[in-house]
Amino acid sequence: MDMRWLRNQVIAPLTEELVFRACMLPMLAPCTGLGPAVFTCPLFFGVAHFHHIFEQLRFRQSSVGSIFLSAAFQFSYTAVFGAYTAFLFIRTGHLIGPVLCHSFCNYMGFPAVCAALEHPQRRPLLAGYALGVGLFLLLLQPLTDPKLYGSLPLCVLLEQAGDSEAPLCS
Repeated sequence: MDMRWLRNQVIAPLTEELVFRACMLPMLAPCTGLGPAVFTCPLFFGVAHFHHIFEQLRFRQSSVGSIFLSAAFQFSYTAVFGAYTAFLFIRTGHLIGPVLCHSFCNYMGFPAVCAALEHPQRRPLLAGYALGVGLFLLLLQPLTDPKLYGSLPLCVLLEQAGDSEAPLCS
């Protein structure tokens, strides 16, 4: 078995989602409220990926400026992704959705938009991207409706603490 595949598709998604979604989010939410926790927790998730800077600096894979620019870009998209998986975790009450989503995104990588713009079949390719984004936005709320998933442990915890965050929990 390829150890890189195991790390990227199984171990990293499982451990990162366990730490940042299942452990950290429920601890932050009672202190900050659910909305701020959804956007604070991913910042820690983004910072946790800064170790790649040290690898690149150690092996001099690029100039120092480009390494830090790459790290800033990676921080940005991992933080946005972290907010999305926090949203999934809260809306479904289950960890499996964020873990599978994380594994899938690690497998697919960041979309090669620049390559798509240069591709001879760019129109259908970009139309596919646009369709995917449109369907994502259209189906996000209905497919994560808490009524589909039963009791939401984090929302129940917040209700017991006297904090009602209706927009995300209902």
